[in-house]
Amino acid sequence: MSIPETAVPSPPPTAAGVTEARFRSEMGQISRHSAVFFLGTLFTAAAGYFFKIYAARILGAGALGIYALGMTLVGFFGLFNGLGLPQAAVRFVAAYCATQQYERLHIFLQRALGLLAVTNLGLAGVMILLGPWIAHRLYHSPELDSYLRLFAVILNVSGFATFLGQVLAGYKDVARRTVINNFIGSPLNIIFGVILIAGGMGLRGYVWGQIASGLVALLLLAASAWSLTPDPARRGSMSQSRLEAEVFWFSSTAFGVSLLEFLLAQADKIVMGIFLAVRQVGIYAVAASMVAFVPVALQSVNQIFSPTIADLHARGERVLLGRIFQTLTKWVLGLTLPLAFVMIVYSKALMRLFGAEFEPGWIVLVLGTLGQLVNTAVGSVGYLLLMSGNQNRLIRVQATTAALLIGLTMVMVKPLGMTGVALAGALTNAATNYMCLREVNVALKLSPYNRSYLRLLVPCGASLAAILVLRQILAGARPEWVPIVIALAISYATFGGLALALGLDEDDRMIVDAIQRRLRGVAGRTAAFSG
Repeated sequence: MSIPETAVPSPPPTAAGVTEARFRSEMGQISRHSAVFFLGTLFTAAAGYFFKIYAARILGAGALGIYALGMTLVGFFGLFNGLGLPQAAVRFVAAYCATQQYERLHIFLQRALGLLAVTNLGLAGVMILLGPWIAHRLYHSPELDSYLRLFAVILNVSGFATFLGQVLAGYKDVARRTVINNFIGSPLNIIFGVILIAGGMGLRGYVWGQIASGLVALLLLAASAWSLTPDPARRGSMSQSRLEAEVFWFSSTAFGVSLLEFLLAQADKIVMGIFLAVRQVGIYAVAASMVAFVPVALQSVNQIFSPTIADLHARGERVLLGRIFQTLTKWVLGLTLPLAFVMIVYSKALMRLFGAEFEPGWIVLVLGTLGQLVNTAVGSVGYLLLMSGNQNRLIRVQATTAALLIGLTMVMVKPLGMTGVALAGALTNAATNYMCLREVNVALKLSPYNRSYLRLLVPCGASLAAILVLRQILAGARPEWVPIVIALAISYATFGGLALALGLDEDDRMIVDAIQRRLRGVAGRTAAFSG
């Protein structure tokens, strides 16, 4: 007769073990969703830039300048139709789900959507009424007048889509939002746009294509938000008739932040629309759209890191938050530097891809890229302030730098044209990020930097040197996009290879191991499927 062995209980996990497990869990979730967003943005950018090249060559700088001015109206009025609720959705949806407060989640979603419906319709009407005066008196572009109703439709569609997309971020399902916006909405925008432009509709077809694809994406976002909403939150009773005071004050502050962000993002085009020809606005807008792609790694991280900040800060896990912040910032910078080098070295060739008349925008591309390098080098400092309840500090920073941007732009636009506008934007970008970094250090006692950053110096120098040598070797190669693609591949290969050999600490190696395991898993599933 055998005697059963006595089960020996496993020792309880240590505090360090729990912290390590939490770090791995949070980084795993962030890396998964960020990778999907990153790939989606790459796909959208690649397809979108081919489409923009096509549109630029068919429509010309003048038509794209009118579109850029119209989108400044959409951006401005869009500030008021959101009222800070999209930013609130990220924080409060995540918080209510984490604490299982489904009744409060139900009230937030229902009241927020109702408020958005009222403000959307009202602001579309205001935009149609005031638009002609802005087009004729402010922008001196009467051609914009005939497109105002179409831009009003874009205003409504984008208002709801932005809010629902942030609801998905609150549910920490950025991957699903990325699939809808990037892998479905963007290709549809290109397909509709090409068909309508080729059909002779010109700029009007370009705008209608955006509207049609936006409506499809909006319906898919709504269906996804409904499916992710917990069942108790769908069936919640209306025991409270208003949004909570905390939501109201956070939304009001977030609205102030959005207003200042609009000034920081659109003041350049508005001032150019007032003082410069619409053709220059079109050239500048194309260059600025390329600059906007530089911080794609940071944007990818921010999509899922922002609700994580709210979660960890609410739990008081500041050490873990700081560790994640450092690791993510170094990876964001490493993923950005090779791209930035290529965009600076090949700036003229990149702008010529859109047509010879766009080449003068190369200086805008260079200055804008330098400004975005500062942005990526400090990491998610703005979101750290916003999602940790330090939004007032963020507002003070942005109010100061918005005034700086407007002042510098007004001073530089006349003597230097779009070069002065780009220089003002780059200087303001650097100032904004430095001030936010300082506020994060004061309020949260966090810094993104450690000694491991020094290991990036050799990969950085080698990557830049490889691009410069390659430019000399492939000088005169045609078509021009071929050496650009080769340079991008060489830049990342050089930087990545040396960084893997010299620049990894224990946290970095954990991320690399996780990526390698995931790639092996995907390869194994692919081989099994093909077999």
